[in-house]
Amino acid sequence: MLIALAAGAVVGLSLGALGGGGSVLAVPALIYLLGLTPTAAATASLFIVLATSATALYGHARDGQVRWRTGALFAAAGIVPAALGGLASARLPEWLLTLGFSLVAGFAAVRMVRRTPEAEAVRRSTPAVAGAGAGLGAVTGVLGVGGGFLTVPALVQVVGLKMRPAVGTSLFVVGANALVALLARFGSAAHMDWRIVAPFTGAAVLGAWDGRRLAKRIPGDKLRRIFGVMLLLVAVVMLVDLLI
Repeated sequence: MLIALAAGAVVGLSLGALGGGGSVLAVPALIYLLGLTPTAAATASLFIVLATSATALYGHARDGQVRWRTGALFAAAGIVPAALGGLASARLPEWLLTLGFSLVAGFAAVRMVRRTPEAEAVRRSTPAVAGAGAGLGAVTGVLGVGGGFLTVPALVQVVGLKMRPAVGTSLFVVGANALVALLARFGSAAHMDWRIVAPFTGAAVLGAWDGRRLAKRIPGDKLRRIFGVMLLLVAVVMLVDLLI
């Protein structure tokens, strides 16, 4: 329980402060620290991310930092891919899920460490926004990650949002994708180990509130780099463990 509480707090801090990155930390924590299989960890991660993003979303919405129409377009485009990905995930071998997750986590870490160039943001067409949303939905469904680490850069660079509204809007997209993917995994979701998932989720929810306050005190670039380095280490450990 102590491990679940500590890991959940880190996941919540990431989601609350950055609008993403929580699930890509949750899945390896559930696998390597708490002993879940990759499939079970992906399902549990979706529930944890859904509860945490909904909590963090409330605070960002109260601050007026959520662009609902943009978020709805992203989420709508990702509904079908997220559902199909959730169904396909149960039929994929666990080594392939682990490999895919480690590669996505590594990519996310690089994106988090590198500074997002807000000055270069360009407002794109609706099809481009919908395409980005569909891709994020597919990643969520297959790997059990919320996709916020990809949603925030997409909202900044494809849509043209500033960082704070991008973080708030990302939480809406992440929650919607996680809900759809979780419903697609309903059979496995019914057998979650609540002795692990419940304290993990509770700590993540509380951490999300602290993360939102943290984001107001520490520059976003610094926060992203800290979590990015942590995530890169996780990705390397997972890849090495798979290969040996």
